Amino acid sequence: MTAYSRGQRVIGAATHYVENQPAWRTDVDEFSANGALVSAVGVFGGGWAEEALREAGGLVGSVSFQRDADLAHEHPPIAHSHDRWGFRLDEVEYDPSYHRVLSAALARGAHTSAWAEPRKGAHVARAAMFMLFAQVEPGHACPVSMTHAAVASIQDSPWVADDWLPRMYSREYEPRLLPQEEKRSALIGMAMTEKQGGSDVRAGTTLGEAMGGHAYQLTGHKWFCSAPMSDGFLVLAQTRRGAVDEGLSCLFVPRMLPHGMRNVFRIQRLKDKLGNRSNASAEVEFDGTVGLVVGEPGRGVRTIIEMVQRTRLDCVLGTAAGMRQSLAEALWHTRERRAFGAALVDQPAMTGVLADLALEYEAAMLTGLRLAQLFEAEASDRDIALRRLATPVSKYWVCKRGPHHAYEALECLGGNGYTESFPLARRYREQPVMAIWEGSGNVIALDVLRALTRDAETADAFADELASTSGVSRVLDAHVDRTLSLLGRLARADADEAQAQARRLTEDLALAFQASLMMRHAPSLDAETFIHARLGDDRGSQYGVLPVGTDAAAIVVRH
Repeated sequence: MTAYSRGQRVIGAATHYVENQPAWRTDVDEFSANGALVSAVGVFGGGWAEEALREAGGLVGSVSFQRDADLAHEHPPIAHSHDRWGFRLDEVEYDPSYHRVLSAALARGAHTSAWAEPRKGAHVARAAMFMLFAQVEPGHACPVSMTHAAVASIQDSPWVADDWLPRMYSREYEPRLLPQEEKRSALIGMAMTEKQGGSDVRAGTTLGEAMGGHAYQLTGHKWFCSAPMSDGFLVLAQTRRGAVDEGLSCLFVPRMLPHGMRNVFRIQRLKDKLGNRSNASAEVEFDGTVGLVVGEPGRGVRTIIEMVQRTRLDCVLGTAAGMRQSLAEALWHTRERRAFGAALVDQPAMTGVLADLALEYEAAMLTGLRLAQLFEAEASDRDIALRRLATPVSKYWVCKRGPHHAYEALECLGGNGYTESFPLARRYREQPVMAIWEGSGNVIALDVLRALTRDAETADAFADELASTSGVSRVLDAHVDRTLSLLGRLARADADEAQAQARRLTEDLALAFQASLMMRHAPSLDAETFIHARLGDDRGSQYGVLPVGTDAAAIVVRH
């Protein structure tokens, strides 16, 4: 019996042949193969980064990187509270594969390149880089995102920024907890929620007692601490200076204090999560823990909100990245798998599903890159007003679409998709975290209402954005008119009525935003199909229900 290379049959008296099974999707340049992303990066101002993105695309599509992504989830992190002699250790051990993935992402600036090397399109280029890495291994994206976003909250507090920002901008990766004097790079996590409050962060009871200057001593417990092996954390606490209660403040808590002393940071346990298993999330206890206030004491929510806006952006980007992985794997499988006498991709029922999945991905990706563009350093006041509303609107809708998209793509692979040998089972578990992290559905929908009531410019900026495609599509125009009418009515309604309609308004705003982006930046076939499939009178509830006469094959070919 003679054996040939992997993917080819074995000739001889074997008990069975492996036939009609697609090869492993590997050694693919995930950037160049994604024509929609290549085009969008250029449109939104990041075309100068194409060479770096192509290099990263080849890396994340390689056998070795995909294998590391598998290993990082097969061997999740382990918490060690004490060492062998009984001394407090409070460390989390990760599989070496996780460190390799994270190191590669940092080396290519997926975290803070837009801050460290500002130029036109820097945030768009960084968003594309972030999506490429998150497409294949999503867990590491948590500390990458938080480090990027934390800059916004730290930069105006020089007593923290002067020392920490240069390290956050570094592209080196050092996983060990080392004295500050010896470590040239840093990752940032956060610990905001508490078991009695959850998203209601003002209900937190962690207490910070002033020690003098900007320093406070913290006592309390956090129910979710993301990436507990980070070098520093943004933490919310009720602060007090003497007999004066200052209110809820934002503090920066380093893992290591000067001269090699460890800060009190007691890891009680790691969460056993549905997905995101390569990334540790912990319950932590503070007991005399030192933190430095950032921003003004008592203005903690205001200080951290800019970080939250950027992590919400990354939830959109991460979901879009997952949609691309789901779509790419489904397309790969259906091109090579045959049934009933033809390749699956060429069978009209399947072609329609694939085309619809492709449209959903492209709309999500365009949404993410347009949001990233609104965060550029040169963003106008109108851009800033638009992003205050467009970010929660997009986070709500795109992230809620993620799990269903992953499931439908998984089904394209049939039984293979349901097994852990293929990446879409992991992706299906992964997508819900984007909808939950940084505010689940109701929290985000209520934030949309707050943005509208606190700043009238947000509604005007959103309307201006939609007006850019006015008159191009009758269906879109009708939807925009209905949506803006609802917005106006809820702005005048009492709180209960507005809250009851908050999800409807947010969904309508999101679809209007996406349809407008598709009309401006996608081919006319894709844009018109998306609009009629999502907003038309004959729209369906499931993927694959496209308008009669749609050239679904042409949409699939492009992706």
